[in-house]
Amino acid sequence: MSNSALPPNDQEMTLVQHLLDLKSSLTRGILVIIVLFFILFPFANEIYLYISEPLTRYLPEGTSMIAMGVASPFLTPFKLSFILAIYLAMPYVLYQIWRFIAPALYSHEKQLVAPILFFSSFLFYAGGLFAYYVVFPLVFGFLSQAAPEGVTIATDISLYLDFVIKMFFAFGIAFEVPIVTVLLILTGMTTAEKLSHSRPYIIVGAFIIGMLLTPPDLISQTLLAVPMWLLFEVGLLVGAYVMKRRAAKEKNEDEENPTPQGGTKKSPPNEPEPNTPSSGASQKYDFDDRYQDQVDDDFDWDGEFDKMDSEMSVLDKQYQTKKRDPSNESPTKPSDSTEFQAKKEDK
Repeated sequence: MSNSALPPNDQEMTLVQHLLDLKSSLTRGILVIIVLFFILFPFANEIYLYISEPLTRYLPEGTSMIAMGVASPFLTPFKLSFILAIYLAMPYVLYQIWRFIAPALYSHEKQLVAPILFFSSFLFYAGGLFAYYVVFPLVFGFLSQAAPEGVTIATDISLYLDFVIKMFFAFGIAFEVPIVTVLLILTGMTTAEKLSHSRPYIIVGAFIIGMLLTPPDLISQTLLAVPMWLLFEVGLLVGAYVMKRRAAKEKNEDEENPTPQGGTKKSPPNEPEPNTPSSGASQKYDFDDRYQDQVDDDFDWDGEFDKMDSEMSVLDKQYQTKKRDPSNESPTKPSDSTEFQAKKEDK
């Protein structure tokens, strides 16, 4: 790739420069995670008590959570602090990823990154909050009541943390459905109409994903599948609205500038086209209306074809005129030989 193919303010970077830029972005993201980890680790036990509250609320009186592993009382809060640091640093990590790929994006693509980054982070955290405040109380309340009589519920702290982390990330990723839907529509990979016709399959897929990512109970599966479906509908509406506004904007621009750069102005419907050949000319070459927007603005193909037709018509008329002229029927005219014989006799 040459520098001439790049925007005026950009220059081509070597592979080493790209690797150094990637290293800088990753280093910043890792440093933020480490700083957040050291801030959260002193409060790891308090954070774990807060995370486990939806379960301990429904434990029978006189029971509590247990630690089956030897190092679980230390490793479990340590793991919680580290995962929570990554969870909180996710927007900054996504920003560093965008910063690395931004030079390869067009200006209209860069305009989409800021809203997508904001709404994706917001929806990711919204999914985690929905899981903690809505799903956990319902699921743990159901599971605690479903235990057989005489069975004491004593959940291991490490297993509970693994379950919570899985649910947080499952609901956080599931809440990204509107972003994915809007991107599919804006990039042209599909249309809102096609996605609307595929709604039954998407609903079934949402319930399958809920079955795979949640515990084997109907409540948690439904609480994941229904929000995914509703968020898909939201993304479908937003994508269709954005595409409608974009089409209206392009239509207004076409009406304000009807003559494209390098093109020719179209004649009114009641007036004949310029350079239209007369009768006897060959059929006019023209493009179908469906492909008018794809014609190269730097070259007027219709005008060139019209000129060719006009020239062919003129040549055809000249040929027909010569053919009908009796003076041009023979290269040796009879009048020439008669004139030569008369001059000979005079001499």
